[in-house]
Amino acid sequence: MNIGVLGGTFDPIHIGHLIVAEKIRAHLDLAEILFVPAGEPWLKVNNRISPAEHRVQMVRLAIADEPTFKLSTMEIERAGPSYTVDTIAELKGQIGAGDKLFFILGWDNLVQLPQWHEPSRLVRMCHLVAVPRVGSPAPDLNSLEAAIPGLSHSTILLDTPRIDISASEIRDRIAQGLSIHHLVPEPVERYIKEHKLYLTQ
Repeated sequence: MNIGVLGGTFDPIHIGHLIVAEKIRAHLDLAEILFVPAGEPWLKVNNRISPAEHRVQMVRLAIADEPTFKLSTMEIERAGPSYTVDTIAELKGQIGAGDKLFFILGWDNLVQLPQWHEPSRLVRMCHLVAVPRVGSPAPDLNSLEAAIPGLSHSTILLDTPRIDISASEIRDRIAQGLSIHHLVPEPVERYIKEHKLYLTQ
């Protein structure tokens, strides 16, 4: 069984996340996509992030009608900083010997991979599926290969879908009193309003 892994702060989860997940699931014929909200994302230690219970609940609401989309709270439950390599290692221990993991990330994150925690170990444990990020140039796999040997053989570089939606844009629109209709699933929009999230930045 082949499983996609989509991690993120999901603050909030939006339509773009769901489009990317479904496109990759269909393109790679994955059995399921696992959404993994970050606990303490170490690359965002200086950013204010919504409480985990809100982010988890928004993901749960967003994927409720998609049988191939699953929620994992392993990073929320794990103490300390959230490192992708630890998450993938934990998942490897839960799946069968012939199963494969496909970690989904943006072009911008792939470029930053040499700065990540134990990137060489990460690329040995899973395939990387890199999708476009509006405003980010396509990664240079040759230079990344020089920094992380084996990366180019583990990476699937896609040029679609190109999604021009960001969580920061959504938070800004809410703070300004603007509509986020069609940017997030309706249950997520209702949850944000009910809990008065993002009204101040």
